[in-house]
Amino acid sequence: MISIHSVVFFILTLLLAPILPGVINKVKAFFGGKMGPPVLQLYYDIAKLMRKSATYSQTSSLVTRLAPVVIFFSTLGAGLFVPSFFREASCRFAGDVVLMAYLLGIGRFFMVIAAMDRGSAFEGMGASREVLYSALAEPAFFCGLLVLINETGDLSLSGIFNGLSLELWRQNPAIMLLIAVSWMIVLLTENARIPVDDPNTHLELTMIHEVMILDYSSKDLGLIEYASALKLWLFSSLLVGLIISAGAVPPYLHIPVFLFGILAVAVVIGCVESTIARLRLIHIPKFIVGSGALAIIALILKIAGN
Repeated sequence: MISIHSVVFFILTLLLAPILPGVINKVKAFFGGKMGPPVLQLYYDIAKLMRKSATYSQTSSLVTRLAPVVIFFSTLGAGLFVPSFFREASCRFAGDVVLMAYLLGIGRFFMVIAAMDRGSAFEGMGASREVLYSALAEPAFFCGLLVLINETGDLSLSGIFNGLSLELWRQNPAIMLLIAVSWMIVLLTENARIPVDDPNTHLELTMIHEVMILDYSSKDLGLIEYASALKLWLFSSLLVGLIISAGAVPPYLHIPVFLFGILAVAVVIGCVESTIARLRLIHIPKFIVGSGALAIIALILKIAGN
């Protein structure tokens, strides 16, 4: 089922997504006592990249050329199922969350095989870490969803988030807080943010996401950067929808309240990256598994409460 009204909000999501990295960088610059780049810097970067011509390694194949397009469109496809601005998603059906997760997984798969396709040892290390960390993060996300499905009785993302209420937070504050913290860790992991990864690092031995796109330039890099910003917006939307119940917000305040929540998530990410150092590689799996443990505890508490 497609909601025409929600398509407008999806287009608004596409237009606003690149703002989030700019807000995060502004917060980090504030903590460092600097001016930092403009909030709209990613728009300028993408526009500049789209005007350049691509160069490819002689060892690369069609996979390297195809991956940015697949990453871009798979992320766009996932965005169709994520409700934004407290409205229904552009597409919804029972179990759409599984398709959303698989679409994001397709993008990740092509990023990984493209990194391995170029034959670089550094990019291969980044690819192996990406696969491991994403595999550890998925159980936390789905366990949290199981709790919400059990509470709302709906199998679509739009139905789940429309069914959330302040009363649910009053009745189960510990459960909802556990899910929120768990999903925040998943957000940091899936979007290669500190303390899991540092998007600004230039040390190949410790890079995860950035090392896999070192060989990309021009339009390819522009598509990947935009897809990364959109993915950050999608996970932030899920977190905002979880914390701020749609039923508690009057319809005429949906847009400003949602935007405030999205910006608040970006500010929190910026504060985390400014006050916490990147974890050592051997400790990152423990950190991610911790998010899964929190979600499992929330699920156990919910089952015990029933």
